Amino acid sequence: MPVGNTLEAKMRYRINKSKVSAFILSDFYDLSDRDQVGRVLRKMVKEQFLIKIGQGIFAKTKESKLTGKRILETDFITIAKQALKKLKVKIFPSKAEQDYNSGKSTQVPTGLRIGVNKRISRTISYNGREISYEQSTIRTH
Repeated sequence: MPVGNTLEAKMRYRINKSKVSAFILSDFYDLSDRDQVGRVLRKMVKEQFLIKIGQGIFAKTKESKLTGKRILETDFITIAKQALKKLKVKIFPSKAEQDYNSGKSTQVPTGLRIGVNKRISRTISYNGREISYEQSTIRTH
């Protein structure tokens, strides 16, 4: 259970217990309104408990064993995909991933390009790396 009954304590508890590393504002709307949730998230970013990777998108951090600084809890691509799923975006392999997996190409994809089912204008970035989107040609029925 959360230590204390404050909104911040409840949000920290939820973040710590979560199996995913990406969070969006609406993950916490059942606890309070948008303004208060935003205020607490900004405080957590300032404390480096979370890292902001996009507008309304946050990621869990951990301490780097090498530098002692706060870094993403898991890899950037995984977090970006988790965030997109929370935003109700369907994810598909990019053309480069499809070509590599089928043997058409030996070029290893960077992973920074994600196939999606609709146009996205939201930027997701971390440490100078930015996700780009490719509308998938794969159709689901």
